[in-house]
Amino acid sequence: MIDKLIIGTKEFNSRLMLGTGKYRTVQHAIDSITNSKCEIITVAVRRLPTSLKNDHTIFLRSLNWNKLWLLPNTAGSKTAEEAIRMAFLGHELACQLGQPDNFFVKLEVISDPKYLLPDPIGTLKAAEFLINKGFTVLPYINADPILALHLEDLGCATVMPLGSPIGSGQGLNNLENIKIIIENANIPVIVDAGIGTPSEATKAMELGSDGVLLNTAVAQSKNPIQMAQAMQLAVQAGRLGYLSGCMKKKYYATSSSPNNFISKL
Repeated sequence: MIDKLIIGTKEFNSRLMLGTGKYRTVQHAIDSITNSKCEIITVAVRRLPTSLKNDHTIFLRSLNWNKLWLLPNTAGSKTAEEAIRMAFLGHELACQLGQPDNFFVKLEVISDPKYLLPDPIGTLKAAEFLINKGFTVLPYINADPILALHLEDLGCATVMPLGSPIGSGQGLNNLENIKIIIENANIPVIVDAGIGTPSEATKAMELGSDGVLLNTAVAQSKNPIQMAQAMQLAVQAGRLGYLSGCMKKKYYATSSSPNNFISKL
């Protein structure tokens, strides 16, 4: 079955996206990404030097960019203006990695230092500017169905509602609002932030999400390489469950081998 994730003009086979922070070692990060079979990885532009010749970028230079697509993110930006600047630097990074046609950006505008909740006004402002400049914008947002529609109307390629606060591992606390966003969206919905276990990734996909982006759940697990594979399988299982059409819940028991079936044997 051909079931591609389409974002902008790009097609992807994997619906799992991984972040690149918080790993205990560089090798853990490389092996986890490889084992997950993901195709999109996100990198915080602010945390990188301006040139890939710097020794601190050995991680990026060790990845196979013929199989991976860079999703630069504007993490650390407190205003729309800072996020816009990070987006342009992210494109320069993509060019250095051999992806000159990559104008993807995971847009994060976060002025709240305690809970790291995204700023809806700043996100709208930055998204509109970047879309007009030709960027493929994937905005990280609160699970706000109305904001999601406004961003879709602007021309965003996806919306990325948070399941719960970033890095918290609290799971899908915003379940009902995410359902509404999925119901109304005509662009991919990627659940981003808060997922801590494979079962939560599966649940997000069973709802009809088009993908899942996570980082801490893999990077901070006891065995990140194995957890990366678990998350990939969980996303696949949830997607297949959604496409297959899960049975409806009943409030009474039904025999799995009814008499009329047995009598026909």
